[in-house]
Amino acid sequence: MNNKIISDNMKIKLLSKYACPYEKGIRLKEEKDDFRPSFYRDIDRILYTLSYTRYLDKTQVFTHGGNDHLSRRMTHVQFVSKIARTIGRALNLNEDLIEAASLGHDLGHTPFGHVGEEILNEISLKNNEGYFNHNVQSVRVLMNIENHGKGANITIPVLDAIMCHNGEFALGEYHPTNKTVEEFLKEYQESYTNKELLKKLKPMTLEGCVVRISDMIAYLGRDIEDAIRLGILKKEDIPEKITNILGSSNREIINTIIIDIINNSLDKDYLKLSDNIYEAIVALKKFNYENIYKKAYSKDKLEEIKDMFNKLFLKYLDDLNKQNKESIIYKSYLNYMSEEYKNNRKTRIVIDYLAGMTDDYIMKQYQSIKH
Repeated sequence: MNNKIISDNMKIKLLSKYACPYEKGIRLKEEKDDFRPSFYRDIDRILYTLSYTRYLDKTQVFTHGGNDHLSRRMTHVQFVSKIARTIGRALNLNEDLIEAASLGHDLGHTPFGHVGEEILNEISLKNNEGYFNHNVQSVRVLMNIENHGKGANITIPVLDAIMCHNGEFALGEYHPTNKTVEEFLKEYQESYTNKELLKKLKPMTLEGCVVRISDMIAYLGRDIEDAIRLGILKKEDIPEKITNILGSSNREIINTIIIDIINNSLDKDYLKLSDNIYEAIVALKKFNYENIYKKAYSKDKLEEIKDMFNKLFLKYLDDLNKQNKESIIYKSYLNYMSEEYKNNRKTRIVIDYLAGMTDDYIMKQYQSIKH
């Protein structure tokens, strides 16, 4: 059996007319195809990145704290993938594109989750490197950092779905927008300088819309369960106006929203939520923010994390300026990168290095400079 026959057999035959076909899986760098369809090949490439491995020790919402049952970044991306593929299968969309984007959507996330992201954003702006957003950094990881700074050459629809995945902004409807490669690259570049663009990004595919809403579905109920495990809140604390519609457990919340999306989106070129489900989601997100995310870290811990990022940034930048080859930024990072990557600004290199760290690694490096 030749490669073309194998490739054709691996493709999903009955895709919706609104699905993204494999033929649109173009890459920035042309390369010879093998038997794997384009998006299926992206899944493999993302799974084998070093950044994917580091999901294991990156905060989702709560730092480990001795509880092995708390969600980590690794489990979150797997939840997103499963939820998104469930919706994608019901709507006859391209599950390979969905899985690749789901697994890669948080590769650029910092240690300590959104807290670390906010701190690194402040550092980035202060040093004229533009806004730091984890979704944009995830694209940078795959285009410019992985494979020793040469990039993984992932298809544009997958990169676009990753860039536009931000599940922080709930919508009642999710519409894809046609986009050329040039328009995708322009949006990517503008994301560093245009703060408002993040709120306006729309995926070029319906699959990207599925990943975006699945990111939100994956954390809404799970964050509540983690908070309950830590004693931050009780299930009874969730307002009945929310639980009566969505349910009170992670399982019920996921099931309710998925079924609603499927029922309202069949044979449509966009995703739609029922009004009451959408309103309940908005209310639950607000509840989680007030009762979970604001309480995830103590004031002292927040100050420690901020000190951690800032002092390490200054230390590594000083090491690069002095060409201190004994520094860990050379030994564990820069020595393995391509000459092309080394041409980046020093401030950008340090930001990349810090963003890629795990929770445990950044804490160890912080302790090493304190002694």
